Amino acid sequence: MNSYKRVLKIAFILILMNLINVSAQNNFKTDKIQSKNSDIEITFIGHGSLSLSYKGKNIQVDPYSELANYEMFPKADIILITHHHGDHLDFAAIDKVSSDKTQYILTKKCKELADTLKNTTVLQNGESKEILGIKVMAVPAYNIVHKRENGNVFHPKGEGNGYVLNLGGIRIYIAGDTENIPEMVNLENIDVAFLPMNLPYTMTPEMVALAARMFKPKILYPYHTGNTEIQKLLDLLVDEKEIEVRIREMN
Repeated sequence: MNSYKRVLKIAFILILMNLINVSAQNNFKTDKIQSKNSDIEITFIGHGSLSLSYKGKNIQVDPYSELANYEMFPKADIILITHHHGDHLDFAAIDKVSSDKTQYILTKKCKELADTLKNTTVLQNGESKEILGIKVMAVPAYNIVHKRENGNVFHPKGEGNGYVLNLGGIRIYIAGDTENIPEMVNLENIDVAFLPMNLPYTMTPEMVALAARMFKPKILYPYHTGNTEIQKLLDLLVDEKEIEVRIREMN
């Protein structure tokens, strides 16, 4: 009898732990952005990972297993992969949130590493395509200043993508791992921007402020922030009344 009670107790603890885990996975913060025909719901998973929902379509950006149990999310209609580093191209997370109908948008190097994935679209910098009624444009994402000890930049030009999505007339720029590169001046009519601020791999607060001033997004979310001091960015952009800086948990 005592043995039976112990088994029941262990089973109860395991169930409770699972319920706590499920609750935690569903506790990510969300914002809603109004487009001309539907709300866009943005879920802030963390690091470089986002989830967007628009007109019944679920879009995952760089799903990463260390941040969430992706079995808790609806199956993705579209998965965007910005580059091939393991915290952005995570096959375990991709597998959990994918179905046989999921469309993958990724870089050439990612495709070489993920050659078993079906329904893939490789976009080079400057290319665009409409996927499931959503226009996606790939834009450059790379380092100029920040380098490894061997002198090579963390993210070479041409290897990674940022993405500009058009969701009901709302243009969302997800920058990927990049610095404030000259090509950002070509970004037009950006309503929502996600700019990385993860030292030493991407931008300093000063670089993010310079980037934001180049194309003036209406809403700016610093993301993939690591341990970078976010208050510095707020101080630098305090006089930029056209740019609303929104801080969410994205370290």
